[in-house]
Amino acid sequence: MAQTRRRLRSSTVVLGGMGVLAAALSACGSDPDRRCVDRDSYDYLNGYKVVADKNCGTGSSGSSSVKGRKTSRVTDADWYYDADVSNGWADSGTFSRDEAVDRGGFGCSGSGSGGG
Repeated sequence: MAQTRRRLRSSTVVLGGMGVLAAALSACGSDPDRRCVDRDSYDYLNGYKVVADKNCGTGSSGSSSVKGRKTSRVTDADWYYDADVSNGWADSGTFSRDEAVDRGGFGCSGSGSGGG
């Protein structure tokens, strides 16, 4: 009976430790909230106009042809991170992903050099 109790305690500690480790690792790997915006659309009161995510893809911007049909894309679209979004406009964010990522918590690496 004492061995059963000891085994239960050990497994509880291991499972609890695994949960803490999983939470720490998932917090470090999470991406910040992002919106695709047109950099040329800035308005002092509203911020940047939110556009379709396809405009911020890894491909080139400009116009392209789809089966003989010309489609237009936003020429200066970029990802805008951690913004306040309202009525199709994004404000108070950053274009720098590194600035938007929360580097806090244990197990997360900072962006500095390791030299001394």
